[in-house]
Amino acid sequence: MSESEDYFEDEQPNEGKNPLRKHIKQLEQEVAELRKERAEAAAAKRELAFAKSGIPLESPIAKYFIKGYDGDLEPDAIRQAALEAGLMQAPPDRSSQEAAAWKRTEQVAAGSNVSEPPVDFITRINNARSQAEVEQILLEASQAENF
Repeated sequence: MSESEDYFEDEQPNEGKNPLRKHIKQLEQEVAELRKERAEAAAAKRELAFAKSGIPLESPIAKYFIKGYDGDLEPDAIRQAALEAGLMQAPPDRSSQEAAAWKRTEQVAAGSNVSEPPVDFITRINNARSQAEVEQILLEASQAENF
């Protein structure tokens, strides 16, 4: 046999099978897998956008809202659409919350200046004019916390 005949004999088992078709099938499978992964990534990105916007994802109404929403996937845009749909309530104005907190702080600070100075019972006893008055002062001192 010649060398050319040996060459063709090695390829005989592959007869009837096109190696290009096999490669094309592999590429088609890879494309299908990549498309599936891309769809999963898009779904995850969408879910993350809704989670960042503060939408309660477990709510049945929210599920319908998420399925039907076709706007921008920015959290602020989603939040605005959810507010318009009545799915969420508007957060209270932060400046009014801060003003109320400062007002409470001022009231606490003002209340600390109102307290009376400690009573000097010894001076009161020395200035007492009768034994009944001294007994009254001693009774008050026993009831007070700082004597």
